[in-house]
Amino acid sequence: MEKKPFNDVDEYNQKHMGTPSSYNMKQMPKPIRIIGYILISFMTVAATLLILLIILDKIF
Repeated sequence: MEKKPFNDVDEYNQKHMGTPSSYNMKQMPKPIRIIGYILISFMTVAATLLILLIILDKIF
């Protein structure tokens, strides 16, 4: 199912430059999905550790 472009710029990019109209991870090639999942996982773990370290620093 293709989304309608938001404005003329989006329509031009989709038709002439080939930008995707949606970013569904299931439609991406497998290596790109793996890299995406690794990056998202790394950022989640890093943010969790950062919050945890800030809380521990305030406690002790």
